[in-house]
Amino acid sequence: MVNTKVELCNITLDNPVIPASGTFGFGYEFAELYDINCLGTFSFKGTTKDARFGNPTPRIAECDRGMINAVGLQNPGVEAVIANELPKLKKCFNKPVMANVSGFAVEDYVYTCEKLDKEEQVGWLEVNVSCPNVHGGGMAFGTSAEAAAEVTKAVKAVTTKPVIIKLSPNVTDIVSIAKACEEAGADGISMINTLLGMKIDLKTKKPVIANKMGGFSGPAIKPVAVRMIYQVYEAVNIPIVGMGGVSSAEDVIELMLAGATAVEVGAANLIDPFAARDIVNDLPGVMEKYGINNLSEIIGGAH
Repeated sequence: MVNTKVELCNITLDNPVIPASGTFGFGYEFAELYDINCLGTFSFKGTTKDARFGNPTPRIAECDRGMINAVGLQNPGVEAVIANELPKLKKCFNKPVMANVSGFAVEDYVYTCEKLDKEEQVGWLEVNVSCPNVHGGGMAFGTSAEAAAEVTKAVKAVTTKPVIIKLSPNVTDIVSIAKACEEAGADGISMINTLLGMKIDLKTKKPVIANKMGGFSGPAIKPVAVRMIYQVYEAVNIPIVGMGGVSSAEDVIELMLAGATAVEVGAANLIDPFAARDIVNDLPGVMEKYGINNLSEIIGGAH
């Protein structure tokens, strides 16, 4: 009998499969389709201090081997998430959940994380530093080691739960940013967020997405994810939550061999709502195929 359990920041997961933020809502929508307790956990919809309507439409574009999205962090705001979304989730999910947090100033992150840290259901805070820093000229916090470290330090000062910093791949040196987050107190690194992409409509001769550019995700980005996870694993001593183009149990194992402790499934959920469940179900058979008895023993196995 194979063992699919892994430990993420001192919390045991039944398996490493985690639906990624923005692709799984607040969980209860998927709970109408299957028992979501089969998952390791999931990362809920990116939450900001205040409610956000998001970007103008169209904000989704299909591409070869992937998709571009510019949803713009549409969410009801942290107070509404705590008051309305978490109680609904509690009825259908009995495991700790990963709270995904976004912000446009350091104070935003601090406020939202401090609120969510007090919620019993929240096991980890996944802090997305791929947002534009409104006080820093609009560059994403995650494109600067100093800015990413500043957010990490500020959030760690007001929280007790594990803080996992979600990094942007749209940088020349992701390793230095991961190391800066670790030095600032991060308990884990989550990577990679979407690559910046664009699609032009040949008939209108204009960008398909109203925002012009958006986050490119899907199977096409997996080799980039594997490479970046591999690099960061060599440089830090904190766990990595890997993601980027994952759509099968084989993909989960590949990212774990590169250095991921747990693996998020993103765009695949939007193509098939049962994708994460099916990956969980397929995992033991794929482990047996490749002679793996204990999943936690293969983390970083390719090094």
